[in-house]
Amino acid sequence: MRLCLGCGATFDGNDWRCPQCGAEPARIAGFPAFAPELARGAAGYDPAHFTELARLEASNFWFRARNRLIVWALERFFPDARSMLEVGCGTGFVLAGIAKALPRLRLTGSEAAAEGLAFAAERLPGATLVQMDALRIPFREEFDVVGAFDVIEHIEDDRAALAELAATIVPGGGLLVTVPQHPVLWSEYDVRAGHVRRYRAAELRARAMEAGFEIARMTSFVTLLLPLMFLSRFAQRAPKGQYDPAAELRLAPWLNRTLETVLDAERALIRAGVSLPAGGSLLLVGRKRR
Repeated sequence: MRLCLGCGATFDGNDWRCPQCGAEPARIAGFPAFAPELARGAAGYDPAHFTELARLEASNFWFRARNRLIVWALERFFPDARSMLEVGCGTGFVLAGIAKALPRLRLTGSEAAAEGLAFAAERLPGATLVQMDALRIPFREEFDVVGAFDVIEHIEDDRAALAELAATIVPGGGLLVTVPQHPVLWSEYDVRAGHVRRYRAAELRARAMEAGFEIARMTSFVTLLLPLMFLSRFAQRAPKGQYDPAAELRLAPWLNRTLETVLDAERALIRAGVSLPAGGSLLLVGRKRR
């Protein structure tokens, strides 16, 4: 169902015009815009980064390995899913990977910044794309699975965000979330990325359960590279204004391939049932209570 953010009415159909009050969203760059005040610069993220991100992520080891982990989790835990919403889809790189691997899924992507949606539209001509705030989602019990991949760490009120995600999922449906792990790794990278926090595993688990999810699987990843992450984070001593948060994405090809191979080995362990206890990131798979 769709939710009118003006009067709170719910309704079915493909038209965003509310049959109760007549309200309908504005359109920005061709996309329905439910939070136009955020469209030109979402809180906590510089929209100028989308251009470089779109150029780098398709070849970067971390984005590629994370995509394969997400696709595995979707296939493993929600094999019967037919629809999925990604909240905070950025340039559409994750959704494009899902569309290629799982063409049966009806995909919807949302992003606060309209700049990101422009890139996503190029990658995903068949997907539905909307501009919105993750704290005010215009869907109710609409999707079999909802994903938020490195998104909720940007949101001050993550409890409210997870409650909104839960409200969009059908009873018994699924949640996939990835977040950065370990507050001790907090660095200038997190500041420039617009993070509010890095998570402890127990904290993320508690937040998801509080929002109404049963935990189907939870594991760290980027585990074998954790020593390198510590060295990288604590080596960040660049003078203010000179730190480049995208520098970690620009790697020599041989190093990029080596790191991707390491993360592929981690995924093999996770697929075999090993839940890794520590890592640069966390994956949580949840199921909404019926």
